[in-house]
Amino acid sequence: MVHAGVDQTGVTQLVLVGLMGAGKSTIGRIVADRLGRQLVDTDDAIQHRTGKSVRELWERGGEAAYRALESSVVVDALRDATPLVVAAPGGVVLDPAARHAMKDAFVVWLDVDPSILATRVRPDDHRPLLGRDPRAVLSTMAVEREHLYREVADTIIELGDDIDPATAAQQVIDAFDRGDTAR
Repeated sequence: MVHAGVDQTGVTQLVLVGLMGAGKSTIGRIVADRLGRQLVDTDDAIQHRTGKSVRELWERGGEAAYRALESSVVVDALRDATPLVVAAPGGVVLDPAARHAMKDAFVVWLDVDPSILATRVRPDDHRPLLGRDPRAVLSTMAVEREHLYREVADTIIELGDDIDPATAAQQVIDAFDRGDTAR
């Protein structure tokens, strides 16, 4: 199978972006497996790099320090010569350096309605921003970040509750194979 993102444009990295709960890690694992690539799940990479949970890092250094760490993991993965699938954190698009690094990757925005996301996520050690009202927080994030997701995305895949991860993964692979570009 020829992948347009690698052979025709020179792009080697495939990045999944979207709000928390969009399925980046789950879909990313399937995509990586089907493409024979390693998955870089940013949250796992941060925990491996630091030996600390998201909550510990958040409490120790605050949001700004955590966002810088997220961005550095993504930028490092995008510089890797090995073709990867990167499940990027939802807020990585807030960092101009990370957005710039994504310009050389094939980026897929997994767009999911915040009302659906609110049923999938809950506040815990992994998601300190959600607070007591996940739906309101996710709706605000969606509005604030939409233009940034659009800026980095080569393609947008809208996912509803009726699309299973395997089907979504195939949509990502199909877009990658075609070299779809929204930019």
